[in-house]
Amino acid sequence: MYGVESISIFNKSAGFPGKKTLGLFVFFISFAASILASIPMSNAQTLEKVRERGFLICAASNSISGFSSQTDEGVWTGFDVDICRAVAAATLGDPDLVEFRLLSGDSRFAQLQAGEIDLLARNASWTMSRDTRFGVRYVTTSFFDGQSFMVRADRGFVSAFELTDLSICVVNSGDDLTNMRKFFFANQAENSEKIYEDLQDLMVAYSGGMCDAISAPASFLQSVRRTLNEPGVHRIMPEYISKAPFGPTVKEGDDQWANIIRWTLFALINAEELGVGSQNLDSMLSARTPAIRRLLGLEQDFGTALDLPADWMQQVIRSVGNYRELFDRHFGAQSGAEMLRGPNALWSQGGLLYAPPIR
Repeated sequence: MYGVESISIFNKSAGFPGKKTLGLFVFFISFAASILASIPMSNAQTLEKVRERGFLICAASNSISGFSSQTDEGVWTGFDVDICRAVAAATLGDPDLVEFRLLSGDSRFAQLQAGEIDLLARNASWTMSRDTRFGVRYVTTSFFDGQSFMVRADRGFVSAFELTDLSICVVNSGDDLTNMRKFFFANQAENSEKIYEDLQDLMVAYSGGMCDAISAPASFLQSVRRTLNEPGVHRIMPEYISKAPFGPTVKEGDDQWANIIRWTLFALINAEELGVGSQNLDSMLSARTPAIRRLLGLEQDFGTALDLPADWMQQVIRSVGNYRELFDRHFGAQSGAEMLRGPNALWSQGGLLYAPPIR
């Protein structure tokens, strides 16, 4: 019967079931397993917990200017902070329902594993080992980072390929020193090295005039630049000599929560591409473009599958704006240390920023 009747494993004389009995047993076990497998299993623990608690607990890197920091008045600000606020708007309808926590060190995944935080906005770049070994998941890239160089603008350099005859401060940890040596060797450029143990040493050395330039992740260079007395006289080269994608991290095993975080970011990117922002949102509610209407929850329902209201993306945009608004708010001209978008520009404008369409 059903291809299992010919299988004989047990000895009937020893009191074990015979071929037919065994075949029926195996069949019913397989049948029951297939029925159970067809029943959708809910693993939406995080969303339920956030709603019961009434606020989101979000962690980010330890005080990186422009990304996550706290003012003297206790107000949290930064690019990563706004990502957290966007998630709060999506899940709770209020971007202010967030408890922020700063985490030091290269990565702090234990708190995610233990359920002490709901979301890690940005604390360690996306690598295979971090994505597969620590019980957490990177959902998508929110900021494309990489190693670059910063030098005084009055030196006249506008590209990393022009850098020569400089003393450059760099840390002897990770791959920074190796990346820099490979880059200059490939371009036959002669520069001297001043090696330090910690990134914070680079800030002191550069501001004290002990080196002409520093090489480090562009996000760190931007943070250093913002702390200098005249940020505008220092220039970050547009080229990256390494890749370090950053993005929100969630606990492994909660697909619904991961999808919510992922599509919150995708909503911000799609909104920029479609020209929808916090300033023109109300006027866009009467738009006839199908892609805009789907984004704003006016056509079809893209909230039910995530257990969110139909207009949840509209709430996200109203609260924090689109991706361009986030970037300009923290790295634009008004920040006093304008940063080129580079790889963080839309794919249609020469960058790497890309989101699947909403349909």
